[in-house]
Amino acid sequence: MIKDHQKAFNHLHLVLDAIVVAISYLLAWYLKFGAPWQNEPPGLSMTQYMMALWFIVPGYVVLYYMMNLYTPKRATLRRYELVNIFQANLFGMIGIVVVLYVIKQIHFSRSMILMFFGINMVLTTIFRSVLRSLLEYFRRKGYNVKYILMVGYSRAGEEYINRVSNNPQWGYVIRGILDDHVPAGTLYRGVKVIGRIENLEYILPENNLDEIDISLALGDYNKLEQIVSMCEKSGVHTKFIPDYNSLFPANPYTEDVLGLSVVNIRNVPLSDPFNKAIKRLMDLLCSIIAIVLTSPIMLVTAIAIKLTSPGPIMFRQERIGLHNKPFEMYKFRSMVVQKEEAESKEWTTKDDPRVTSVGRFIRRFSIDELPQFFNVLKGDMSVVGPRPERPQFVEKFKEEIPRYMVKHQVRPGLTGWAQINGYRGDTSIKRRVEHDIYYIENWTPGFDIKIMLLTVFRMFIDKNAY
Repeated sequence: MIKDHQKAFNHLHLVLDAIVVAISYLLAWYLKFGAPWQNEPPGLSMTQYMMALWFIVPGYVVLYYMMNLYTPKRATLRRYELVNIFQANLFGMIGIVVVLYVIKQIHFSRSMILMFFGINMVLTTIFRSVLRSLLEYFRRKGYNVKYILMVGYSRAGEEYINRVSNNPQWGYVIRGILDDHVPAGTLYRGVKVIGRIENLEYILPENNLDEIDISLALGDYNKLEQIVSMCEKSGVHTKFIPDYNSLFPANPYTEDVLGLSVVNIRNVPLSDPFNKAIKRLMDLLCSIIAIVLTSPIMLVTAIAIKLTSPGPIMFRQERIGLHNKPFEMYKFRSMVVQKEEAESKEWTTKDDPRVTSVGRFIRRFSIDELPQFFNVLKGDMSVVGPRPERPQFVEKFKEEIPRYMVKHQVRPGLTGWAQINGYRGDTSIKRRVEHDIYYIENWTPGFDIKIMLLTVFRMFIDKNAY
């Protein structure tokens, strides 16, 4: 079916996108100038407006191509396609406005361009969602499938089989695995080991395979070059599934060192000076605004602590921050005064008797954390980042939790991706670290803003905030 006429289908897809763009433009013109309720003069004739389609339609198709909207999307989430559609349409709208400015065309309606942007976003999203749903339906029925042979049995190979098995709408059928160490006949989620790796040279000419996935265990990487050579001679599309995903980030990046590709083990966007400057500027603005807005709350909290519990209002505690350097973190005191050795030996737990009545309330709504905006102002912390730990816990966790120390490659935060996802207080340290590393590897200013907004709705009423 579709697979047998893939080139024709791709051309049809492009033509349909062009039709959707044209329809969106016509609708925008009609709503702006042709609808019965409109009496605004168009400024230009309809013919002049329609002439622009000769440039807009191919321009948008090129933008869609540049935004990878014509690459295979079997294993891509819908939201990524939606983001690419938005970006393409945003760049298209900006491009139209810039061209009109350059040619000094003042009569072309800017509000119509904005309407075109909105309509095309909606129609393109609907069209592509329907198309994706149809393709997924056919794949579930056994049409338009890709037949795959896996070479090598490894942890990464098992993870790949798990994902394929859990997503039949992708249309992948794994016909078997070749491996030199696992006995033939071994089954994993319905996929059978069918022979040794050397059998590949006989299987390739005889089988109608769409793809070879090389999923060797680390100990077999000496065979990689030979396997790739055999696959490329056959002309079958080949993919490599590395068995060291636990060491690499989700999106590894490479450097070219005089023609030699060097893969970076950890991608940290905040190691870039420009990104650092952007984040620091955001921290300064947010901390100043937050201190001004919450100063009445902090004043009332300080008075309540002083009146209800003997001891200081503020609580200072050593934490480990950027590049493993210690700093003094501020909080409103929420517990009875204790000796330092007693305070530092354990976590705070639910219904902890050491927590005062006022302390329980301010912990419930994270008010005790507000003084940390002064830490942000000083540069010890960021508004968003991994939560800092006490030195004794850092020493403990770095030996027990893989990659724990990666979190110290960025400034610690007042809130973070782990906390937003419920890993706060007495919860899994391992899962917390996984979320922290995801944040570190995927940082953007937009991601920080998202976490800040979610903090308002989730973190202040977190059930794990003791």
